[in-house]
Amino acid sequence: MSTRRALRALGAAPATWYRRHAAPRAAGKARTRGMPPLALTRGERQNILDTLNSPRFADCTPYTAWARLLDEGTYLGSVRTFYRVLTAAGQVRERRHQLVHPAHVKPELIATAPNQVWSWDITKLRSTTKWQFFYLYVLLDIFSRYVVGWLLASAENAGLASALIEDTCDKYAIARGSLTLHSDRGSPMRAKTTAELLVDLGVAASYSRPRVSNDNPFSEAQFKTLKYRPDFPDRFGGIEHARRHARRFFGWYNDEHRHSGIGFMTPAMMHFGRADAIDEQRRRVLQAAYAAHPARFKGRLPIPPALPELVGINLPPPQPEETAHELTTTPTLLTNFSTEVSQSH
Repeated sequence: MSTRRALRALGAAPATWYRRHAAPRAAGKARTRGMPPLALTRGERQNILDTLNSPRFADCTPYTAWARLLDEGTYLGSVRTFYRVLTAAGQVRERRHQLVHPAHVKPELIATAPNQVWSWDITKLRSTTKWQFFYLYVLLDIFSRYVVGWLLASAENAGLASALIEDTCDKYAIARGSLTLHSDRGSPMRAKTTAELLVDLGVAASYSRPRVSNDNPFSEAQFKTLKYRPDFPDRFGGIEHARRHARRFFGWYNDEHRHSGIGFMTPAMMHFGRADAIDEQRRRVLQAAYAAHPARFKGRLPIPPALPELVGINLPPPQPEETAHELTTTPTLLTNFSTEVSQSH
């Protein structure tokens, strides 16, 4: 019987038998694999390489060279063999120079009070006239979510953006070196006029990374709130129509909108320092409700939504020891740029 059947009858492993009866090898000498019987010889491989490198086929793909040779009655190998020979010779690569994008610094900003970090962006509003748009410029304080300035124009222009930034900084008496202005990399944001103005005002500039929308989500979320309102028209009849709607919206947004990211306060309450007093009033109301009916609260004192103490761009995740410490103290709210886009208003 065969060796395998005999080993199977004895309950022995065939691999052990073959390993023990193999020819002994010298210490440290690796087993070399023989040349496959169907492999091309060294001369045949060199003939393929010389043919593909000849002036006739120097600018042709292996597929083209293979087809031309086949039409002439010559077969040197398959197309895949041509590629293997070229790869072994280091001659397979992209002939064109590919664009390599430089590494951009991830923006990391922190705001602990209003007027420390502003975010701004421009969005388009459709007109009833085909191919006509109105451009809405909005400056937003990321800590309070307060719209500190806005402008509606019929064009996207760096001069208009610079005028809006300068007027808003004068309105809030922004001191030199106290404000960072964050934006994406649009043309008005990166324009020389805007850059020179920020230097004159002493305002630091921060930019999102290219093709990374999450680096500027505060402005994006604010635009979503604008366009998802029930009274937002599909198209505007004119620029005055758009301005009237913007005035109503920003009045509502700043003074009436209860924002989930700031403990359901209005942006005006946070921006002008009224949030702490209102938070204290909420706590007194909840304490009175708890004292009247403690059983309804399962014996746990209710607390109002926490106010943010720190708002930032691309904040690092909290460490495990920090998370454990937060669970044993009064809850605080930490808002990160990466979570703002997905938050519903």
